[in-house]
Amino acid sequence: MKPLTLATLLPLALLPGAAGAQDSVAALRAEIAQAQQHLQTLNARLDALEQGQASPTPKPPLLPPPQATTSLLDAAVPGTAKTTAAQSILPARDSVADPSTAASRLDNAPSPTDPELKGFIAIPGTETMIRLGGYAKLDAIADRRAAGDTEQFITSSIPVDSPHRDVSHFGMHAKQTRFSFEARRPTTHGKLRFYLENDFFGSSDSYEFRLRHAYGQLGNTYAGYGYSTFMDADSLPDTLDFAGPGAAGYLLVAGIHHSFALGKGNSLTVAAENPDSQLANTGDNDSKTEHLPDISLVARMERDWGHLQLGAVLRSLGYDGDGRSDRTVGGGLQLSGSYAVAERDLLLFGLIGGKGISRYTADLTGSNLDAALDTDGRLKALPLRGGFFGYTHYWSDLWRSNLIYGQLQIDSADALASDAFRRSRYAALNLLWSPAPSWTMGMELLYGQQQLQNGRDADTLRLQGSLQYNFIK
Repeated sequence: MKPLTLATLLPLALLPGAAGAQDSVAALRAEIAQAQQHLQTLNARLDALEQGQASPTPKPPLLPPPQATTSLLDAAVPGTAKTTAAQSILPARDSVADPSTAASRLDNAPSPTDPELKGFIAIPGTETMIRLGGYAKLDAIADRRAAGDTEQFITSSIPVDSPHRDVSHFGMHAKQTRFSFEARRPTTHGKLRFYLENDFFGSSDSYEFRLRHAYGQLGNTYAGYGYSTFMDADSLPDTLDFAGPGAAGYLLVAGIHHSFALGKGNSLTVAAENPDSQLANTGDNDSKTEHLPDISLVARMERDWGHLQLGAVLRSLGYDGDGRSDRTVGGGLQLSGSYAVAERDLLLFGLIGGKGISRYTADLTGSNLDAALDTDGRLKALPLRGGFFGYTHYWSDLWRSNLIYGQLQIDSADALASDAFRRSRYAALNLLWSPAPSWTMGMELLYGQQQLQNGRDADTLRLQGSLQYNFIK
């Protein structure tokens, strides 16, 4: 770029003189001197620009700097220290039933299915944030043979000796439709979370509103109704079927627990929960007795590759009848977890075993198979073992599939009737399409088998299609 010269600016400087014929030579020379001084200033600025230096007269920014914001979990109560967010380090995942959202977590951290806690709104004049959530889901179900439960695939309910076991069935329902309310706020004793959730599985023949969760958690102390501490919601596979594999630990129960942080990603949780002795072979005048709560101890490790959880439960089982009564002890272990594979794939698993813990499995809760009375009236805790695995593969950002297999077994022919449950098998394969975060549709093929203590068995195939709309995703 050529430098500016006096010759360039001289015509401009002479314009005022040409406008008035009465200007003197001295006045003209003064104007020329001023023009030379201005020229020197312009050349200095030009040199600075060519050398990449900042202009001597900086221009104001076009936009104001962004204002600092306070996130939901980082908000502080006036007059208290700022509370820092304990973000989940688990790999993000998608899930139709989304059990992870309702689970209690260390420091009330977000779940891997909801890492950003979207959808919260502030209550004016308070530190409380609230969110309405849930989804609407329609299931269309076709059974090749009788499955027992026409709305959930519970393999222990498959009829074996029924004369109508070869009858096919088709039905549609929307009972999994779910509504949730959540509130969060910081306090002087840690973050507070309140969670309420319902669905419509309260009745087998109608849409009865059913409570799933109703609890509060302050810091790391939980009290209310929801998932048992013994179960691991983050290990449950992504299925269209609501029940999932029968060997998975699953129980909704009232209780209290407290978690202790043991370094980044590690925790230990101690729980006391409402007992319920579910007994077989009892007489009309026999009633179960509860003397102590169920006690659970759970160790958990979370990393960016996934997690491992080892849970133990100890139970007191008892009954009282006419002239006879007895108590026994039950307990068991569950090892479960998740492992990230490649970029987005996920491996999920669970192994469970013990005595008197049928209540804590998805297939047998409510089946009265924790313990059985022998002919002498003595109570015997029934041995149980099982496991499952699930693998999630993402074909693309919009398409994913899940392969799941599980098996659960009770070996106690001397304590149970010949037509009592012995073993179940569960398998599922699905293809899910999520063109937008707010809705998912897919198809799922399910296989189930139940075997009785006498060796007789029955199986069935189910094809399930689902369409789901999420409220806040």
